[in-house]
Amino acid sequence: MIKIIPATIDDFKTIQEIAHQTWPIAYGEILSKAQLDYMLDAFYNEESLKDSIVNKGHYFVLAKEGEEVLGFASYEHFYNQKNQTKIHKIYILPQTQGKGIGKKLIDFVEKVAKENASAEVSLNVNRFNKALHFYQKMGFQITEEVNIEIGKGYLMEDYVMEKPIK
Repeated sequence: MIKIIPATIDDFKTIQEIAHQTWPIAYGEILSKAQLDYMLDAFYNEESLKDSIVNKGHYFVLAKEGEEVLGFASYEHFYNQKNQTKIHKIYILPQTQGKGIGKKLIDFVEKVAKENASAEVSLNVNRFNKALHFYQKMGFQITEEVNIEIGKGYLMEDYVMEKPIK
């Protein structure tokens, strides 16, 4: 049975390992190796992960089956001082995708969003990422197209997607 549990600073190594396994598959055909390496280092170094929790108010959760961690998500309530919960990260190990783990993580975030009086859940997804169809299937709709500068001349070319909380 898959359980969603809170992650702590002690879980950073596991989160980093999952990111390093999923990113080359998720983004290998979309981003250059240089950009992929730059983003992994920038977003998943220990300081960045710690800053997300300590200073930015992000929560991390793990999807576990027994003792094995299959994926993770991070989210933030009241994103940009709006009545919205933002999913910042959601990654599932490639060999376990298609087994409902992503749905369980999103359902969990929606549940805590509702408990925190959010009107909607939002996320960004690369415009060329195959996960776009998964998010649409989960009820998210594209609300905006954005290009986010992340340094060294690199851009994140994303769709902003939102789903109302019912």
